[in-house]
Amino acid sequence: MTDMFTEEEVEAARVLFARPATFIMGCAKIEQLPEPDLPEVAFAGRSNVGKSSLINGLVGMHKLARASNEPGRTREVNFFDLDGKMRLVDLPGYGWAKASKGEVKRFQNLGRDYLRGRVTLKRVYLLIDSRHGLKKVDDEALDALDEAAVSYQIVLTKADKLKKGEAEAMGEKTLKAVSKRPAAYPFVAVTSAEKGHGIPELRAEIMRTTGVVL
Repeated sequence: MTDMFTEEEVEAARVLFARPATFIMGCAKIEQLPEPDLPEVAFAGRSNVGKSSLINGLVGMHKLARASNEPGRTREVNFFDLDGKMRLVDLPGYGWAKASKGEVKRFQNLGRDYLRGRVTLKRVYLLIDSRHGLKKVDDEALDALDEAAVSYQIVLTKADKLKKGEAEAMGEKTLKAVSKRPAAYPFVAVTSAEKGHGIPELRAEIMRTTGVVL
């Protein structure tokens, strides 16, 4: 991914994501969403895949998005403003062990409604734990993204937990698995929020995708 961006793009993205980032609101109903007046990118994934850590890593803050030891804590659509330039959106996780079927369905539907009706949504980044790769539980999310015709990109997380070369091999395997899906962006990002691996390039990817300029 490094050679996909110039040094200037990576530096511009670093400057952008170093600007103030703030939590705006958490929405439990589609009617509560903020006005679609800024470009948005959303982050989705199984519970405990590292969404909060990745968002925090992108903006260089430890506690903007709240990480939890309780998987599936994110049950709203959470919006973060990046200096009035764009919004980062944390979608409800999936694959929870500690939630009733009715509750799970409610926030799954909330996520689907957001995907279908958000005109300013530029891309969804679907996070996958690099140690495990795509699982059966991810199929429903992939199908929902394809059905909504929303561009999405797979982001492998926790790459620092693998041996050298294993994360890249998982990236190639994952790309092959989604290569025929109509809305999948044809590149898999490999990241580690803990070590910072892949974060500068992902910032540049988001900046390019949203069209934000400084």
